[in-house]
Amino acid sequence: MLQHYEIILVVAAFLLAGLLFFEKKESTKGLIIVKPLLSLLFIVAALLQIHLNMTYFYIVLAGLVLCLIGDVCLIFFFNKKVFTAGLGAFLAGHIMYTIAFFTCGTSGAVLWVTTVACLALSIGVFFWLKPNLGTMMGPVIAYVVIISAMAIGASALKSNPMLDMTGKILVYAGALLFYVSDIFVARHRFVKKEFINRVIGLPMYYTAQFLIAFSTGLI
Repeated sequence: MLQHYEIILVVAAFLLAGLLFFEKKESTKGLIIVKPLLSLLFIVAALLQIHLNMTYFYIVLAGLVLCLIGDVCLIFFFNKKVFTAGLGAFLAGHIMYTIAFFTCGTSGAVLWVTTVACLALSIGVFFWLKPNLGTMMGPVIAYVVIISAMAIGASALKSNPMLDMTGKILVYAGALLFYVSDIFVARHRFVKKEFINRVIGLPMYYTAQFLIAFSTGLI
């Protein structure tokens, strides 16, 4: 018999396939049906865990809910105001994740290596996007800073020797996948709108969210 998390992942895989199909078709109606359901599943995944650290769980849950709101807003990618609202929701979600990760983190080699690599990459990504940002310069700078902080926070959590190794790997991998997936969102919005951004970015994004959601049962 399939466990609840296996059922969630199987359903998520089918919904992700549907999401990519509707992205290819550029069907807003299809996205409205599929995307909120898929994003709701990573919240359900977190709720079904046996929570060892309730503070960590509640902060991550807040982040998941905010990301769900962001996902719904990004369905209307063509609307600048709605896109900005979605960016704000994701920004707040990243802040929640960052707080959750740092509250469980400590210093270590992984932290310092990730910090240097992340800062270098973030600066490079910003200058890559800069010519196309226009009035979105401020929000994008804030977003780059916060998502970098989230990845660094995940490395601080991974450096904590007192935490479950599987949980640490889930968080670290999730944060890095989230970071990379956002680069494809930025490319789609500010550099070149094409389906390949979705094909690569969306599986990374949802994998990241589920990894972070499942970590609430291990951290």
